[in-house]
Amino acid sequence: MAAETRQKPESISISPLLKRLAYPASEVAVEATEIASAFALIFEDRLSDIQTAALLTLLHSTQLDKDAEVIAKCSYRMRDAAFQTDKAALTQAIQSRGKHEGNYKGGLCDIVGTGGDSHSTFNISTTASILASPLLVMAKHGNRAQTSFSGSADVLNAISPVPPKISAVSAENLSQVYTASNYAFLFAPNFHYGMKYSDTVRRSLGLRTIFNLMGPLANPVDWAIEARVVGVAYQALGPVFVEALRQNGVKKGLVVCGAEDLDEISCAGKTNCWRLSETPNPDFKESNQEDDDEDIVPRTIAKQEEFQLEPADFGLQSYPLSEVYGGKMPKENAAKLMSILRNELPRDDPILSFVLMNVAALLVTSGICESETSNMGPGDDGQVITERGPGGGRWKEGVRRARWAIESGSALKSLENFIEVSNKL
Repeated sequence: MAAETRQKPESISISPLLKRLAYPASEVAVEATEIASAFALIFEDRLSDIQTAALLTLLHSTQLDKDAEVIAKCSYRMRDAAFQTDKAALTQAIQSRGKHEGNYKGGLCDIVGTGGDSHSTFNISTTASILASPLLVMAKHGNRAQTSFSGSADVLNAISPVPPKISAVSAENLSQVYTASNYAFLFAPNFHYGMKYSDTVRRSLGLRTIFNLMGPLANPVDWAIEARVVGVAYQALGPVFVEALRQNGVKKGLVVCGAEDLDEISCAGKTNCWRLSETPNPDFKESNQEDDDEDIVPRTIAKQEEFQLEPADFGLQSYPLSEVYGGKMPKENAAKLMSILRNELPRDDPILSFVLMNVAALLVTSGICESETSNMGPGDDGQVITERGPGGGRWKEGVRRARWAIESGSALKSLENFIEVSNKL
């Protein structure tokens, strides 16, 4: 009822900013902070539809929507405007999961793509997030389909016989979810309530705007995310996204783009990778680091590197994208997801291989594959694969662990735990 009687706040005009964006040669250059401040007005419902449309269109035409600083600052404003979770309670719930191994400290992880690559492959990142959850604490941020037939929320809602109740998971009860499950799906509309004020404009414009690029960087519990994999839809976005991640303080991140302009690690050939990895800061000294010192030197920093991956680096066969086509309705994709979790597919199934290498990439990025021992549980032979591939990653060890998650039934159990707790909320 409160939403129905809510009085719309007074609109604020950003005409001077729009003019400077439209005529850059005659005015002072627009700063990323100014653009981000305008986006904050959208989330507060204080910008008219006409000015919102003008802002999105001008950013698109000037290519400022592909600027790393603009993306970073706008996604920060989007997270800041979201419903906030009690940090102490969530931290305690995450720590209670006890998922520390190798260089993985037990924090939340996410795997997500920008969409818009026009390949309509299977729901790789959603499936990968579930497969990783027996080993990592997952906070999968997602929404309904924007550029495909079956988005992450659509496929989860189509799980039979009882789907998770993703509409019930909120900022208020998220810590409760993690007391019962390693996995949580953060349905974007439940957290980013201010996004609804731009929905009509975005649909009417009919073009991909900066919102499509902000989404992968707008996880509402970003402050608790330890590691993430982000797929981008074309090669030029790779360096942009890894820089945006770095500006947002990310120290464990992998940005990937298949050679076919695919926002996943490709099962068909090479994938270009841009990685941030946590490394000791050479300027850090234990002495003279006071808690109230604003000039504290961080203990670790993000090291950036670029390399390529291909299926052979994971110990897997290559398959053409035509064999992993997922342009089906959610019910069909959900059935395939469950067949993977139930270990019903042959070990060399093309879609299974496609999923495994993306799970492995997240496991490597988290640092868990750096463990010299392995005690995952029943079905684990304990034989760590120490072979390193491009970028120094133990990609084959990532696949070994991902296969265990399926074959031991642990990934299926993890999803069932989430289904149970979400339906009790």
